[in-house]
Amino acid sequence: MSELKVKAAFTEKKFLVTIIFVISLFMFWGIAITMADVLNKHFQHTMSLSKFQSAFVQFAVFGAYAVMGIPAGLFMKRFGYKKGVLLGLSLFAAGAFLFVPAANISSFAFFGIALFIVGCGLSTLETVAHPFVASLGDQRTSDLRINFAQTFNAVGTMLGPAIGSYFLLSNNVEGSTDLTSVKILYAVIGTVILLVAVAFSFVKIPALIDPHVTAVDENAVNVDTAPDKKLFDHKHFVWAVIAQFFNVAAQAGTWAFFINYGHEKMGFTDSEAGYYMVVFMGMMLTGRILGTFLMRVIAPNKLLAIFAIGNILMCVIVAQSFGWVSFVALLMINFFFSIMFPTIFSLGLKNLGARTQQASSFISMGVVGGAFFPFIMGAVADSAGIAHAYYTPIICYIVIFMFAYKFYKVKH
Repeated sequence: MSELKVKAAFTEKKFLVTIIFVISLFMFWGIAITMADVLNKHFQHTMSLSKFQSAFVQFAVFGAYAVMGIPAGLFMKRFGYKKGVLLGLSLFAAGAFLFVPAANISSFAFFGIALFIVGCGLSTLETVAHPFVASLGDQRTSDLRINFAQTFNAVGTMLGPAIGSYFLLSNNVEGSTDLTSVKILYAVIGTVILLVAVAFSFVKIPALIDPHVTAVDENAVNVDTAPDKKLFDHKHFVWAVIAQFFNVAAQAGTWAFFINYGHEKMGFTDSEAGYYMVVFMGMMLTGRILGTFLMRVIAPNKLLAIFAIGNILMCVIVAQSFGWVSFVALLMINFFFSIMFPTIFSLGLKNLGARTQQASSFISMGVVGGAFFPFIMGAVADSAGIAHAYYTPIICYIVIFMFAYKFYKVKH
């Protein structure tokens, strides 16, 4: 089997233009997600919000996943990957442009609506892009393709806080309520995304053969895709949805209050903490690159289990407020986050045959965990301090470990 795996190509020449465009989508939603974390802190200043209140930024974005996950999957199934991408980009751009009137009237509720529409676009793109990338080659290399694409998502997560910190935090004036920088920044983002959508509309997509139906891998040998078996009878898929819920819950909370931790525990200015967030996201990029290579010698589920244990240890250290030791541990949390989302996604899609697209929408809906967990961390941070708030994600990593250790297995 290892010999067969070596011979499986990463992709085919006919898919090169398509895969470049699809991989760029991973970068764009990475920028949008981490920009929301900078907005979280920026709104605490300009709109006088508590940490609990500012968590509504994450609620609006990630809550959209619960609303849009199934419709996006149904849309993709009926109209195909390309139109699914165009729908996602259109919603993304529309939400970004709504930041202009929201800033003009200085309404946090209006910003919430704009962020929700952006989130609907991101949910659609994630629902479409993962199975799209998986379809651009042999299933035996689908884990590598998705993790490679997620590497560019990590690049986006680095660009997000860098751009946000420069335009939103570096010029913060104490007591200022000016939202002009937010308005201009998101108008530019909306324009760029709209141009990408126009360009992608001219790309001709080669005929795809669903690799989840026609190909086999280590977990697929002699495994029937069971076309008559209901989707939720596939236990590995159900557990992937649960694991993804807790994964993004922990991720959203950790990211949302990173700048607060840097400011309150390390004495950084908000903009300095924002730039350290670039390093924080760089750790994710490093983990994605290293993880892609490690998966050639370590089974994806085993590597996922190891990284889950790593984050349990890092959270304990962060909560102790050991100065730079704890801050480095906080940076390392993102290193161990690196492979979690794509690996859970890929393991959950194994051997689902014609139900792969429907399953993708449900796993994407698992991202709604990110809508609720920041409220929990924010409430703990407001009452017990930002450091102790980092105890709360540990339960999430225990669930992820259980999925990676036992519940990932495909049963027939």
